[in-house]
Amino acid sequence: MTAVLVIADKVIFDDGAIQEIVVWQVPTPVPPTVHGFKYRLFYGSLGQRLIGYDNERGEGDHRHLEGVEEPYHVRGWEELIDDFLTDVARMRRRR
Repeated sequence: MTAVLVIADKVIFDDGAIQEIVVWQVPTPVPPTVHGFKYRLFYGSLGQRLIGYDNERGEGDHRHLEGVEEPYHVRGWEELIDDFLTDVARMRRRR
């Protein structure tokens, strides 16, 4: 099996903020993760990441919230996107 694109979506809000979601199903997990997804979720503006979820090789699943990196437990790609969109909505309400 080769990598299969699950979702690729990009939204540019009226205020210029960018939301981008890219999730791939991969044939083997990206170490040290044990699930079969490679993902990159971003919210911010050019040159500024306010929210990010990703699983870099060697780092595992984690998220970035306003400059703070913390571990993140992936339950599935749909829940991953739901958690990300919840964080984005919360931040957009605050701004």
